Amino acid sequence: MQQQKIKISPAVIWTSSLFLGILSSVPQLASHAFNWKEAVVNSAITAAFSIIMWYLNIYLLNRSTGKRKQNISYSSLLTALASGMVIMFGLAWIQQLILSHINFGPVMLMVEVRGILINLVCYMFLTLLQNNYAGQQVQLELEKVKSDNLGAQYELLKQQVNPHFLFNSLNTLKSMAETHDSETVDFIIKLSDFYRFTLESRKLDLITVQEEMKIVEAYLFLQKARFGEGILFTDELKNEDFKTLIPPFTLQLLIENCIKHNIISQSKPLHIKIYSSENSIVIENPIQRKIAAEESLGVGLDNIKKRFSHLLEHEIEIYSDEKTFQIKLPLIHEYHHH
Repeated sequence: MQQQKIKISPAVIWTSSLFLGILSSVPQLASHAFNWKEAVVNSAITAAFSIIMWYLNIYLLNRSTGKRKQNISYSSLLTALASGMVIMFGLAWIQQLILSHINFGPVMLMVEVRGILINLVCYMFLTLLQNNYAGQQVQLELEKVKSDNLGAQYELLKQQVNPHFLFNSLNTLKSMAETHDSETVDFIIKLSDFYRFTLESRKLDLITVQEEMKIVEAYLFLQKARFGEGILFTDELKNEDFKTLIPPFTLQLLIENCIKHNIISQSKPLHIKIYSSENSIVIENPIQRKIAAEESLGVGLDNIKKRFSHLLEHEIEIYSDEKTFQIKLPLIHEYHHH
């Protein structure tokens, strides 16, 4: 996240500097030996120094934006103080040239102390302003992430209770019951398991790949009851892959996309393959595009992208040519919630 650059109105800079210049001459106004020329020069020197310090501190703080971890950049502070002392020395020397009758030593010490105080006030004010900007920006980012996460969870919930899937499953169950299919009871159990997984997992950010594969197993059993040998599924995941983490229903949604967008038949079965490679879980299938594609809003794949990006700060990789469609999901070895 990029921090907000400091921006101060020139009117504020010049008005505050003129005020400090006038304020610095108040002790002379109260003196019996008031000299208007000394007061004007002293005010002008103080105002000029204040203006220079405003712009110098703004430049130094903006340059260090995003590089510092603490609230106060000590390198910028020391640079500003050292630069201020040099600049004030130069301005005091100019004052000495104009008012040659004054004693340079005591005056020099007084203006340097005044310069350090002005410099510190400018720096601390700008630092507080910058931190306030940064805090507001962090709050906006958190609200955005929260909004995106809620939206992704809503889309996930819509996918999990897909009415088309439920309709097709009930039609398949009806046909199996009418033909007294021996797997009717198993089908009911798997359908029940699938919706139980839906209820149990919808509030979780991450589950193990082993738990996710149970969801996939139940889903594929229901689909094979409908398509028979038209779906071929190969699982080549290793034992260590099952211990890694994944957002729930990620693999199920990807397999559902494969079935939705490709031709499935006994003569041309759809072969879905899952395996691990280069610290990623890979899901691939041959491209067998349907002549009349089913209506799709693309929320399934977009939902997965959002969850990996916003919840885990990982990106998924998508590869597609005329023969193969492939998606790589980065392996998550431990829980990170941002």
